[in-house]
Parts: sequence; structure tokens; C-alpha cells
Amino acid sequence: MTTPYPPPPPPPAQGRDRTTLWGVLGIVLGLICCGILGIIFGYLSIRDARRYGQSPLLGYLAIVFGVINIIGGAILRATGNYPFWNND
Repeated sequence: MTTPYPPPPPPPAQGRDRTTLWGVLGIVLGLICCGILGIIFGYLSIRDARRYGQSPLLGYLAIVFGVINIIGGAILRATGNYPFWNND
């Protein structure tokens, strides 16, 4: 007597996979202008990576770059070397 094969695994969650989109946006915005947006997009990238079974590396990088942007901007402002800070 043969036993039947087990059923196939369920397909991945349906919908649009925006893991790479959120990660790249987070990295670019975290490096160039808005640290807080880098952190937010990094979180969205990690959330989607977990949902779709992908690597969350881009999300982690976006969060790190966003934090570096915020800390670096605070240091530059505190020392008076921030290039866009008007001291008039």
C-alpha cells in the first residue's frame, strides 16, 4: 500500500513585493537628506522582507544610514559647522 504525497506548501503571500523599493528609498533619503524618512522606509522594507521571505539587509542599511544622518546632523549643528545653518 502506498501513501499519498503530502500537499505542496502554500504559495507566498499575494500582493506587491516592495521590499527593494522601500530599502532603496530609505538608503537614498537616509544618506542625502532626511534621516527620519530613511528609518521609516527601512522599517517598511524589513516588514515586507519578512512578509515575502526575502533578505531584510536593505532595510537594516536604510535604518543605519538614517540614524547616522540624524547623529551627524546634530553634531554638525552643535559645532556650528552645518553648511545650511544660517547664523545671522
